[in-house]
Amino acid sequence: MSAISLKNLDISYQSKKVVRDVTFDVAEGESFALVGESGSGKSTVLKAIAGLAPDWTGEISILGQARSHKVDRDVATRCQMVFQDPYGSLHPRKSVDTVLSEPLLIHGLGNRNSRVIDMLAAVGLDQRFRFRFPHQLSGGQRQRVAIARALMLEPKVMLLDEPTSALDVSVQAEILNLLKRLRREQGLSYLMVTHNLPVVSFMCDRMAVMNKGRIVEIAPASALHDGSFTDPYSQSLYAASGGNPDRKEMA
Repeated sequence: MSAISLKNLDISYQSKKVVRDVTFDVAEGESFALVGESGSGKSTVLKAIAGLAPDWTGEISILGQARSHKVDRDVATRCQMVFQDPYGSLHPRKSVDTVLSEPLLIHGLGNRNSRVIDMLAAVGLDQRFRFRFPHQLSGGQRQRVAIARALMLEPKVMLLDEPTSALDVSVQAEILNLLKRLRREQGLSYLMVTHNLPVVSFMCDRMAVMNKGRIVEIAPASALHDGSFTDPYSQSLYAASGGNPDRKEMA
């Protein structure tokens, strides 16, 4: 069973089609990247999977369950999203405790106190942070809270929309290492959007290259080391990155 399966996915904004005929599968436990230039449709695909871009046709399924165009609580327990900007994705007037408790309240889940404490620990934050507000946190700490919020319902599929691009370079590696550890410890499947090919090399098993709303090539991450892309656009992205990005452990 695939963690995510997309078939012939078309997505429109105000009658303008921005994504065309996107088809791919993400295996359970796999980390899969969507790469391409800004405006290629990468984040729009994530939004459709998450239910934030409802004007789509085709098929979307998550862990074998078809996604409808409506709000779907079952899908929310299976799949969650971490957004690009930790400064915008957290409510400025809600404490970390409130932010992490809300998904549990919405879904009627108990043991909120212990769940919040455990999830803070899982993302590397101790109880001192529990009742702080976003303006009292650094960018890296905010993104850790955003990741914790996405994990509160114990989903097995995570959508990651440029999860480090809004952070200082000094903390980007910390968040990537955290995501890599969480994937291993919790058996997560990732679909990551990024324009940063070294991040793909470090985090992902395979990638789909998007250009003007279409997938032009699906390739293993090893192509970033041997240059074995077949599509001219993929080859140009690889050349622009300098080729052969380093895959060693980030620190």
